[in-house]
Amino acid sequence: MNKVILVVFIFLNLTAAAQIDTEQLSLDISKADAANTEQLKNFIWKRYSTVIVNSEPKLNTVTEFSFDETGKLVTKLIDSETTVKQKPGIRGQIQQNAAEENMDYVQKALELSMAYTFMSKGQLLDFFSKATVTEKDGIIEATAKDIYVKGDMLTIRVESSTKLFLQKKFSSLLENDPVSGEINYAKFSSGVSHGSTTVLNLPSKKAVINAENKDYSQRVK
Repeated sequence: MNKVILVVFIFLNLTAAAQIDTEQLSLDISKADAANTEQLKNFIWKRYSTVIVNSEPKLNTVTEFSFDETGKLVTKLIDSETTVKQKPGIRGQIQQNAAEENMDYVQKALELSMAYTFMSKGQLLDFFSKATVTEKDGIIEATAKDIYVKGDMLTIRVESSTKLFLQKKFSSLLENDPVSGEINYAKFSSGVSHGSTTVLNLPSKKAVINAENKDYSQRVK
């Protein structure tokens, strides 16, 4: 009898999972995300990033974020500081050139993470059209491959009640180098969701980037 109950229970769970309408779900999530982004357009904030190489902090950057009048997200690097001491002469120039290349690589990595953070309605529809979706304990989880480049993978966790993002994890390529990242979301007391922290792993550089969004302030209209 217990085996029969177990089989029925498994069958019901599988049937419930199969009944998830991924197209409608993607529309609901994109609608909730669009409404949330409209609220987020009222804010200006800063991202504080620390680049750690071989377990040692090497670079700190501060980037300001805002939306322009067309609704496009605008980023502006406002500060960068390295902990690496400048060497004299030619060695110093070589060091400076390497630092600039690394800074460019870091910026590209952060831009890549933004592509997974802010996804358009079409991108979400495409993602869910090939995603494996489950729902448990009030959280929807979806995973799919080949989002932006062949072989990349993205897992999205969404709050069932609000359809707002809780977390995104991805693995991708940057200049043919493997990279992976985790984006976490938080809410203001008003319920507006926003990206809170990002962790990027850059194994080819033996580096990790820890980034945190802070100093949110409402725009003066």
